[in-house]
Amino acid sequence: MSHAGHRSVELKDPGYELFIGAVSLLSIVNVVLLYVVEDLSLDTVLLVMNALISVVLFADFVYRLVTAPSRSEYLFRHFGWADLLSSLPLAVVKVFRLFRLVRVTMLLREHGAARLRGSLLRNRAGSALLSLLLLGILVLQFGSLWVLALEQDAPDATITSAPDALWYVLVTISTVGYGDEYPVTTGGRALGSIVILIGVGIFGTFTGYLANRFLAPKAPLVEDADSTRARIEQLRVLMAQQQAAIDELDAILRHRRRDP
Repeated sequence: MSHAGHRSVELKDPGYELFIGAVSLLSIVNVVLLYVVEDLSLDTVLLVMNALISVVLFADFVYRLVTAPSRSEYLFRHFGWADLLSSLPLAVVKVFRLFRLVRVTMLLREHGAARLRGSLLRNRAGSALLSLLLLGILVLQFGSLWVLALEQDAPDATITSAPDALWYVLVTISTVGYGDEYPVTTGGRALGSIVILIGVGIFGTFTGYLANRFLAPKAPLVEDADSTRARIEQLRVLMAQQQAAIDELDAILRHRRRDP
């Protein structure tokens, strides 16, 4: 298989590649914040998010390794080793997450804006689910920091530390709502309402996605334009070979009729 063929096989669904690229970009931003801003609460939230992002990236590495046509080629020629290192929750190896951004750049260059938009529209359910999952990760991080800023100095506040804020946003976005942590300010309650709505959207979309995957009839396989052109070219070659064989047989028969 050619280098371009290997590259197209390595690239997954465009929506999935954009999701992994966005998560990698977020992790790089978090590293910068961790070293630039000196705040204990921020550090706690970022360390928790780093652990979560590391799990996501390691699952991505395993997925690519399992689905790769050649695992050794993926590991050594297509930067699989960088994917593995970047999934580790260590600050010194997070720079390798830039390779995932390079992969997204390759995707944009290879597909183009029009084809990329078409691919996202064809897989609307999966693209919507990944978009909401990314939104959930962003809400967990920035919502925790925001609700902590709104609540920690309020009288009778129950959310006074970074772990409290993380726990509150997590149980709220999952629509569980234990009630042991709750906002007491108007701004905190408004933010909590937004988090609840996002959580309902995530789980509603996830339920619809599963129903579509397991209950909907399988769509007929649709080949892309390049595959169709390749098949047409193969048919033309076969027809030319058949016509050449027919002409040769016709010439032999005419020669025999002339010389019995």
